Amino acid sequence: MSPKIVELEQVFHRCDKLRAAGKRLVATNGCFDLLHIGHVRYLQAARALGDFLAVGLNGDRSVRELKGSGRPITKESDRGEFLGALQCVDLVTVCPQLRATEFLAAVRPAIYVKGGDYRSETLNEEERAVLKEIGAEIRLVPFEAGYSTSGLIDQICKSTR
Repeated sequence: MSPKIVELEQVFHRCDKLRAAGKRLVATNGCFDLLHIGHVRYLQAARALGDFLAVGLNGDRSVRELKGSGRPITKESDRGEFLGALQCVDLVTVCPQLRATEFLAAVRPAIYVKGGDYRSETLNEEERAVLKEIGAEIRLVPFEAGYSTSGLIDQICKSTR
């Protein structure tokens, strides 16, 4: 298992040490079910905004709640390992909750990144409240047109008929 994959309980202390050392922490979260080039470009853009990128990975149960009964395609331990293998990702933690509030409170990032398919006002209210409380800047990275996990799944299903 990658040393980049950290239990949520350890995230606060690890990130606290990095902030104390003057590092600018960036955080994002998501399902990252079938990793594709859109995800990689998004994570690289997020990492370029600071010194350290922490990724909150939706656990299997929360992915099912968000995406439906056929998801995730890839189990959380594999998704975490894929993310941890990327050079641009410094830390991965599985978030079993539907919302990223505990993850954000633990990381306390200077910058919180979401994809361009979001808008600041469409972010979850509880997550926005945590970000406001810690003074995090919300940045939206442009959406990579033509890349989506749902589209990839549809394409695979059509090719096997």
